[in-house]
Amino acid sequence: MKPLDQCWLYTFIDTDYLHGRTPFDIARKLCVGGADLIQLRAKKSTAAEVLQMADEILPILRDAGVGLVINDHAEVAEKLGADLCHLGQEDFAAVSRPRTPFGLSTHSPAQAEQAVKENPAYIAIGPVYATATKPGVPPVTLDYVRWAATNVKIPWFAIGGINLNTLNDVLDVGAQRICVVSAILNAPDVAEACREFRKRLPS
Repeated sequence: MKPLDQCWLYTFIDTDYLHGRTPFDIARKLCVGGADLIQLRAKKSTAAEVLQMADEILPILRDAGVGLVINDHAEVAEKLGADLCHLGQEDFAAVSRPRTPFGLSTHSPAQAEQAVKENPAYIAIGPVYATATKPGVPPVTLDYVRWAATNVKIPWFAIGGINLNTLNDVLDVGAQRICVVSAILNAPDVAEACREFRKRLPS
């Protein structure tokens, strides 16, 4: 994969949003569309099932030069040789420090400051807007994105409810890197939706 500071569009294979498609098919479309990173997120799957899915999609990502991120399962990321793993606040507190480079979710400036002390490869800033992928989690609003633009010196990604209608607002307050889940995975043409986001981000 390219260096993380050159990654702008972070996309997802979320098994809750497959809509009858396979992870293999989604991976191929995201790569064609210009994703820089792809996270495999399978909240209802076992570690063994996540490993099997990741093993199937990894060759596609490697051929495209796209980074693979494993959500939650640090042991799967390590076994597979994934580029990164991603952990939430509670997950990071509950597991030993991952050997694989990792990213951390943050929901406030205090969490971001604490997360950076753990030397992650990146942090996620969000959810910026209310989103079905994080039900019940209040949005952090653009204020947190604006704070991150001034105060976070490692790569960070804005996440949560970002779509083509809200993208400019997120970029205008200082975000450069974004994570997109449903606005791409729910689109009729995943590759084209990916391209639409990609062309409005740094090249």
